[in-house]
Amino acid sequence: MQARRRHARQCRLVVAGLIIVTTLLFFTGDAPRVFIDAPTQNQLPRRLPLSLAAVREAATWPADAVLLPDWEVLLLLHPNATAIAHNATCAFQGGASSPARALGRLPSSGRHAYTCAMPEPARRHQPFHAPRIVAMDAVHASPHDDDELVMMVKWSGRLVYDSVVVDGGDLLVFAKGVNPRQGVNRPASDVRCVYYRGRGGSADDVVASLPAATSAQQVFRCPPPPPAALLRVTLALAGEEEPIPSVATYSLPPASAAATHKRRHKICACTMVRDVGKFVREWVAYHAAVGVGRFILYDNGSEDDLDEQVRRLTAEGMDVTTLAWPWPKTQEAGFSHSAAVHRDACEWMAFIDVDEFIFSPNWATAASPSSSMLRSIVAVKPDVGQVSLGCVDFGPSGRTTHPPEGVTQGYTCRRRAVERHKSLLRLEAAERSLVNSVHHFELREGKRGEWNRRARVNHYKFQAWDEFRLKFRRRVSAYVADWTHRVNLQSKDRTPGLGFDPVQPAGWAAKFCEVNDTLLRDVTRRWFAAAGESQLQAAR
Repeated sequence: MQARRRHARQCRLVVAGLIIVTTLLFFTGDAPRVFIDAPTQNQLPRRLPLSLAAVREAATWPADAVLLPDWEVLLLLHPNATAIAHNATCAFQGGASSPARALGRLPSSGRHAYTCAMPEPARRHQPFHAPRIVAMDAVHASPHDDDELVMMVKWSGRLVYDSVVVDGGDLLVFAKGVNPRQGVNRPASDVRCVYYRGRGGSADDVVASLPAATSAQQVFRCPPPPPAALLRVTLALAGEEEPIPSVATYSLPPASAAATHKRRHKICACTMVRDVGKFVREWVAYHAAVGVGRFILYDNGSEDDLDEQVRRLTAEGMDVTTLAWPWPKTQEAGFSHSAAVHRDACEWMAFIDVDEFIFSPNWATAASPSSSMLRSIVAVKPDVGQVSLGCVDFGPSGRTTHPPEGVTQGYTCRRRAVERHKSLLRLEAAERSLVNSVHHFELREGKRGEWNRRARVNHYKFQAWDEFRLKFRRRVSAYVADWTHRVNLQSKDRTPGLGFDPVQPAGWAAKFCEVNDTLLRDVTRRWFAAAGESQLQAAR
């Protein structure tokens, strides 16, 4: 029996070798290539990289694995794979394993996403291969087979990481490393969208190669390919031999997709979150009271009780949606995704963080909150596509720990100057490229922006040190340097007096206190007080 197995394995290796030799001959020979809208030689690489050819679509294997920063592995399973809800484990080559955490399905592709830490022993087995995702009791029962090894791609390099069908058929492709500098974008004429079948590797696998329509930041708008059930998609750049490695897929949206939208809301709010469970109730309850009808949270890998907090809010009648968005430092891309996919569900979108509260001093005398409050901010002429509000930054206000009564109640001292702004976007007014700076979007021709000086954003930015230091782990903007990087030292994104390590500066609790501002604290106490307890925190 063992002899037969060895013979079978040898036969498979021989066949694999013949296939590789034949494929290499095909790549370097004069065989015809199958392209739709066939490009010239400087527009499309001659072949797909062999790393893409290694991709497997078997339901028992992760279709893709990405090595994220800090030795975190992201696994993306085929949409039809059977998810392991509990006790999932990443089994690495060589026998090492670590617990896997389910992130849910990605919003566009429906693929099951898991993350796990790469154990130290597995880091010594190079090149890095994808772990097998299995139930905990099956780790030792499912050894790796050399024929099933899947190469990991590294987040630190170029990567096409996601895509979504929008606007009646166009595909937005999300890729890092193509436009690495803010405000400097490669011309769309230098980019082609390559659709290919799952295994890739030869020209016969390419279904279509089409010119990109837009190129801005990490977002590229592509024409749709001929109808197909499930394809891979990547980008090819003019003058480069190899296309970009990809974990992105394309599939036709279901015919019933348009009917799945809930009723269209006047105002929605979108933010990117990570471990903000303790803050989200106050933020949602307040903004729901003043006029936000729906909340969209792009979850960047939370490990706290965010899901439980969202479940409670939903049970209380709040419209809160959480979308898995595991990609590090891609806030601009996430907001572009949101602006594109929620046009049918929302007329206006407020792009604000969970430590930011829209407020007008004119509301301070109101006996109760009303949805007309935010509606008055967007009651503008039809050609106004965006309304911007100045931000005032609150400091620790003497606090050394998180105020259990909430940030609007606990932080009452702020800086005098208005440093930044946030915006409410009329979604249909966004420029086709969806380019944004987090604070605002570029608008299409015929639309203009407008400032509202009667309202502002209370930004509870500099909180008690134990809360603020958590920002050192991972910043979400693609174009803002991490705290530890010694660049852009004069940028307003840097905190005055803060160094490059998560070490508390002397006198932190008293910093950034130039104006004593209790307006929002006092008005929310009046609006939400019930039995001596703020309803903003009632369910905590």
